[in-house]
Amino acid sequence: MKRILLLIPAIIACFFSHNFSAQTYSSQNINLISLINPNSGTVGVGTDGRRYNGCWGWKQPITNREYAIVGSSIGSYFIDITNPVTPTVSAFVAGKQGCTWREIKTYQNYCYVVSDDGSPNTFQIIDMAQLPTTVTVVHNGTSYFERGHTIWIDNDNMYIGSTTYSVPNNPSYSSMSLWSLTTPTAPVLLRRLEQDYPVISTVHDMFVRNDTIFASCGNQGLYIFKWIGSVIKFVQLGSYTGYPSGGYNHSSFLKKNGKHLVFCDEVPTGLPIKLVDVQNLASVQPLATFNPHPNTTPHNPYVLGDSLAVVACYQDGINIYNIKDPNNVFHAGFFDTYPQSGFNTGNYQGADYRGNWGAYPYLPSGVIIATDMQNGVFLLDAGSAAVSTGIKSNTGIKTNLIFYPNPADEKISLNYNTQNSSYVQIKNTLGRLVFEKTFVGPIHEYVYTTNFANGTYFVSLTENDQTTTKKLIVSH
Repeated sequence: MKRILLLIPAIIACFFSHNFSAQTYSSQNINLISLINPNSGTVGVGTDGRRYNGCWGWKQPITNREYAIVGSSIGSYFIDITNPVTPTVSAFVAGKQGCTWREIKTYQNYCYVVSDDGSPNTFQIIDMAQLPTTVTVVHNGTSYFERGHTIWIDNDNMYIGSTTYSVPNNPSYSSMSLWSLTTPTAPVLLRRLEQDYPVISTVHDMFVRNDTIFASCGNQGLYIFKWIGSVIKFVQLGSYTGYPSGGYNHSSFLKKNGKHLVFCDEVPTGLPIKLVDVQNLASVQPLATFNPHPNTTPHNPYVLGDSLAVVACYQDGINIYNIKDPNNVFHAGFFDTYPQSGFNTGNYQGADYRGNWGAYPYLPSGVIIATDMQNGVFLLDAGSAAVSTGIKSNTGIKTNLIFYPNPADEKISLNYNTQNSSYVQIKNTLGRLVFEKTFVGPIHEYVYTTNFANGTYFVSLTENDQTTTKKLIVSH
């Protein structure tokens, strides 16, 4: 096992770019908290100035710290965003240089990184248990496989889309491979999809829940499989092909209730986002299509609960839709991470696949991580988008009550977007009130915690007889 030490803070600091005031980013109902650009050098930058690609988020159970795990053209960054106003790089693991594709998922305290750039390349397993001090590389090689285009982890199963195995002078390929993570540091190959369905030539990406696989199979469309572990076999449950405005079926995400699926077609450009009914997997039915602008190219969708779709769109940034009612889908907010071109300029300049790659909207704090290939890692507050739709719970964004840092030392920044009166209380675990205040309109307040004893507190906000409560940790 190879240990990667924390990079020298003084060196990392020179790459930070928290000062985003010099650049204007078009937005509605999504606010910029901060922007960090650690991969700002000239070495290893990918084609078309591509510096970043996939991202994921992770909350460390013991410390309650939150991290953005960000793929880049030179490796993977582990960024502490517990205080999202001042994110800091905790560790970096080098990978293939000049890399366009890097995707990341986590299981327990392990991070799994795949890349589909040409050989030589590697699959990486990284132990995050010792963050924010360091990370440990458990595996960085080709003994499992060399390349994968995408990755998904469902329970203790790891799915790799478009897997390439390193065989001397004769590399082999699998449309999708399934691995057991019963031992997280030593995956075991369970099955390849082509063993049961050789007609499927590629699985570009997959969303998996409880062994049901929504496989985006590129130009072949959307296929739905079930992994039957007891007989070690994939079984097809349905498909959705030849649909209107179809193209290269790229990626999908399922509502929490399992009734509806959102998916994106990446090629050709400008195809709309699709919402389909998957209650009967043998007969998928179209519900709605939508797109921020006629020339927007959606890339990756993410669904929060049953109500909100967060969609990463190349030159037009993060777009949020209310999809609660399929008959009334509407645009709830956007943040354009790529002001160089796109709808905001009225000119896409032929740069079809520049800009926003992906997002992660599932951190307990509600902060959204968004990676722009050219411009950096954006930390966003989309609470206003949730409130604008009338949604205050069961979304993943929770409400738009956000406070940070958490854990806190001297103070927290308390933020809430409303036009109404609201009442905030902070209590300790014994129910003792340590702070209270009534606000009118939006809240942007510092609450000083220097006199709070170390421990757990509960921050409650009451508005119109509805109360939201979140946990705060104070550690001096």
